[in-house]
Amino acid sequence: MSHPLDAAIALTPIGAGRFAGATTADYWNMAGPFGGATAAVMLKAVLDHPQCRGRPAALTVNFCGAVAEGAFEVSVRLVRDGRSTQHWSVEQTQGEGGITTTATVVTGAERETWGHAMASMPQVPAWDQTPLSEGDVPVAWRKNYEMRFLTGGPRPLGPGGELMDPQTSMWVRETPSRPLDFPALAAISDAFLPRIFMVRGDFSPVATATLSTYFMADAAALARQGDRPLLAVCDAAVFRHGFNDQSARLWSDDGELLAVSNQLVWFKG
Repeated sequence: MSHPLDAAIALTPIGAGRFAGATTADYWNMAGPFGGATAAVMLKAVLDHPQCRGRPAALTVNFCGAVAEGAFEVSVRLVRDGRSTQHWSVEQTQGEGGITTTATVVTGAERETWGHAMASMPQVPAWDQTPLSEGDVPVAWRKNYEMRFLTGGPRPLGPGGELMDPQTSMWVRETPSRPLDFPALAAISDAFLPRIFMVRGDFSPVATATLSTYFMADAAALARQGDRPLLAVCDAAVFRHGFNDQSARLWSDDGELLAVSNQLVWFKG
């Protein structure tokens, strides 16, 4: 039996640069699919394209409109094929509703170069020393991840209340377990509760407008990580004019920075 994520991002070729897929109940959010699953679909369409070379380096997903339950189509176009990078354009459409999601993907050739890491993984208690979280938002996609909060765990949602710090740090892994790959990493980059929930403690309608994830790991690093938990750290800098930023870093359990992401979130009220 396939893993729920593999079922959610399964694509069938239906023509040159065209793929068919469908939403799944396992990755449903409040009013549509979990954005991380949609991001993983857009990336997988590029990885499944016969002209794709190298590994994912960057993924930007623009959530243009609601994705309805059911079938969708993804079209992929190679915009520029360079010696070091490929640039891809991706569109998701549904029936007469037109475009629901657009994306750009950059893939890069694997090569040995100079490297230097300034950032270091936060010093935190180990996974097995951190209790499983409770009292989370009851949405289907959340059940696909085991989360153990170190800071900024879910707070009770209700009207008003004290403003809190937007930062969250947590251990996270897929459940059931699954070896880490690039689509899974893309999905996990969005596996945080909306920052406004954490800051205000009340339920506000929200939607990610755009999400960018930069993959700092190669396939060998993901293979070393396997199905062990990641350390995920998320923060926000400002809420203004109905939008807020959200930044995240995803670390392997042995301290390697695997991905960084930034997104812009729309909120009401």
